[in-house]
This record gives sequence, C-alpha cells and structure tokens, in this order.
Amino acid sequence: MGENLVPRPFLKWAGGKTQLVDELLQHMPAYFINYHEPFVGGGAFFFKLYRAGKIHHATISDINAELIDTYIAIRDHVSDVIRLLGSFPHDKDFYYRLRAQNPFELDLPQRAARMIYLNKTGYNGLYRVNRQGQFNVPFGRYKSPQYCDKENLYAVSQALRHIKIICAPFETVLERAQPGDLVYFDPPYVPLSPTSNFTSYHANGFSVEDQKRLRDVCIELTKQNVNVMVSNSNVSTIRALYTSSQFIIDEVQANRAINCNGERRGKLTELIITNYPLEERAQRRILDQRAPLTAPYASV
Repeated sequence: MGENLVPRPFLKWAGGKTQLVDELLQHMPAYFINYHEPFVGGGAFFFKLYRAGKIHHATISDINAELIDTYIAIRDHVSDVIRLLGSFPHDKDFYYRLRAQNPFELDLPQRAARMIYLNKTGYNGLYRVNRQGQFNVPFGRYKSPQYCDKENLYAVSQALRHIKIICAPFETVLERAQPGDLVYFDPPYVPLSPTSNFTSYHANGFSVEDQKRLRDVCIELTKQNVNVMVSNSNVSTIRALYTSSQFIIDEVQANRAINCNGERRGKLTELIITNYPLEERAQRRILDQRAPLTAPYASV
C-alpha cells in the first residue's frame, strides 16, 4: 500500500511550511545533488520535493528525538503504528493517560503512535515541552480528529524508504553536505512579539545565539560550495545576521498557520535567504518550463 498515493505531512507543526512551499520551490538553485534538511519538523517542503520527483538521495534530521523516532517508526514499522492508532479512542481521559507516559519507556511504534495521537488531538496542534522536556499541551476541542490516516501513513512510509533519518544538532550537517548539495534550514523562527513564540519544541529552546551559530554554519557551507536556503521571520535580528555579500535576502508572503489569537492568523512577510544568485533561480524556472526533469535533477 502507499505505492500510488501522495505523501503529505502527518503531523501538525508550528511554523510548518505548507503555505510557503511554492515560494521555496521558486528559490531553489538551478541544480543540486543531495538534499539535507536539519530542522525537518512536519516535513512540508521535503514531501513537496518528493511529490515533484526531485528527492532521491536525502538526509532529514532534527534535534527532537521523539519527532525523529516517529519518522523512523513510520518508515520501518508503519503497520504497527497504524494498528495502535486504530485502537486509540478519542477521549480526554485517555489523552491525559497517554500524555503522562514516558515516551522513551515505550517501543518505537508505541512512541510514534503516542506522538501522532497527542499532536492531532491536543490543543491547536501544538508540540510544546516544558523545561524538563515533558509534553504539556492540553486536550484539544476537535470533534473528529483524523489521527489514524492509514493511506497517508503508508504513502509517507514509502517516501521515507530510502531516506536517511538522523537525530542530531543542525551543525552536524557540516559533516555530511558535499559541494553541489542543497541544505534547507527551517529553524524555530525569531518571534515577532513576546506572545508569538511557539518554538519550544525542545526543552532548551532556540535562542538568538543559536541563530548566530546557524548563520556561521551557513557561512562555512558557502565556503564548501554547498547550496544553502534559510527561511525565517522578517525581523531586524535575522536581517542583520545575513546582511553580507554571501547571502541574498528575499521577502515573501506566507500564512500564519498557528497563533493563539485567531485574529492574528493570516498573511505575513517572511524571509528566504540563499547563498546562490538570482540568475540561477531564473535559469531553473526556464529549465522547468522546457523539460519535466532534467539530468541534473535525475541524479538527486
């Protein structure tokens, strides 16, 4: 199963790129070899590239161990994950009993089923942990959440079949990326305001110093002739970090997918930062118009 199905993100994810994927496609380099995504999150851009036939050799990674274990479980044990999800009731008491479990005392399919269920039935689709690393999102208000999407999970498993999946800090991409590869960084965004920070997907958070370390990794990758694309919020902090001759900063429009205040959901400006010139993007668009999948992409 899943052979002829189209994989979509199987988790809701704060900061997910579902609304930005078309802009990201327009900002890809003309050619690349292998694909790397060190903040994979919900995987919206990865699945978009897969559906477009542009992903054959890729490494996806994240520092969130539960997230990475869930990807691995779906790749390697999808039938077990589906069986467990199918047995889970949509029930508030069950939700809190499951939330109270230590995920690392569960086997891999149980851990994945727990994460998917909590993500799909928890409040507003948030993934948030406290300083002790414990998931602390309350029960949601959904009437019939689809936490056992059997067909999509089989399709996702198929898409992940030959993908390397790693739990690792973003800096380790320096050990894997080779000249001609593409690395897409989608870090937790710098919040637009003190109340808009939904980036606590890891107990240690993601600070401005972390953003600086990420910028330094981008500089090092540039020296190694690796293509780099970064998305982030349109704030002065990020603009200042990437204002140099090595990077091109573009403003794009995106939909705010998750906000505690419904009135603040909608269009906002984000940044896409690259280390390759505009001419290559234009060349890529011309190539796409002339042929379905050119030789350079065929080796991806």
